[in-house]
Amino acid sequence: MKNISTKLANYLLEIKAVKLSPENPFTWASGLKSPIYCDNRQILSYPEIRNFVKNSFATVIKENFPEAEYIAGVATGAIAVGVLTADLLGIPFVYVRPKAKDHGLKNQIEGKIEAGKKVVVVEDLVSTGKSSLEAVKALREAGSNVLGMVSIFTYGLEVAEKNFDEADCKLIPLTNYNVLLDEAIKNGYINNTDLESLQIWRKDPENWYKITLKK
Repeated sequence: MKNISTKLANYLLEIKAVKLSPENPFTWASGLKSPIYCDNRQILSYPEIRNFVKNSFATVIKENFPEAEYIAGVATGAIAVGVLTADLLGIPFVYVRPKAKDHGLKNQIEGKIEAGKKVVVVEDLVSTGKSSLEAVKALREAGSNVLGMVSIFTYGLEVAEKNFDEADCKLIPLTNYNVLLDEAIKNGYINNTDLESLQIWRKDPENWYKITLKK
């Protein structure tokens, strides 16, 4: 797993799917100021990396959830890579919307799945875990037996760990924030000053920008 985490972190840095910019922070949809921004959809444009992620997901799922009968992708970021993974494993696929449609069949879960089936959820990115776990909740309410979740990347925030524990959902990321920073400093993507700022953000993302401004 360590080799997967390290190699994927370098891939994400190389194609700028993950951007590190402590000096000019990004603003997330929530309004949170952050020195890091992830766009794992970039992976889909690179066949070698796309296949690496697909194969890695399949390996992790077979090792940790060998009884999986379905793959469920979280819309929209994990739909494509979820389909690729399900295809490789030779099992059915569904995807889960953030909420049910307000027209047509008013589905939240797209695709056919019978109650009681064992499901592994595929996600591209885990920040607080809130939206990811909404998909888990929807599947459980529909009668699915959710075995756990795999993701391309996680920030490893304390709030996410708490949310997954409370939801009784196992999360296995292919790579994570700590590995990413190790590879970023090792390969010259950031300097030691940047590293310190990025580490402070991980500890206190809500107040990081205020702390940064005071320096």
